Amino acid sequence: MALFRVDFSGRGELADRQQKLAQLMSRLQKISEEYNVAIFITNQMTADPGATLSFQVDPKKPIGGHILAHASTTRIMLRKGRGELRIAKIYDSPDLPENEATFSICAGGISDAKE
Repeated sequence: MALFRVDFSGRGELADRQQKLAQLMSRLQKISEEYNVAIFITNQMTADPGATLSFQVDPKKPIGGHILAHASTTRIMLRKGRGELRIAKIYDSPDLPENEATFSICAGGISDAKE
């Protein structure tokens, strides 16, 4: 998203930005289908100033909007846990139930969490 935010700044260019983002997502989906590979996309979170007015539990929202949400098959939210622990939560998937897994990132790579 950082590249799109640099090229398209301000609300006046939002429609153009979202259209280019949709085109990119379409190309990635075609690559995924043609070569039978998974595509992993990361998205930045931003504060939602209106969230406190509507009493939302989490005042953050993804900046990719509905374009990224609908282009994704399974969405996983990563967050920091206590100490070196990290938590991955499946929160939108057609095949998998909502669930969490705890892990850590160490010098050897990703490992099971040591509670």
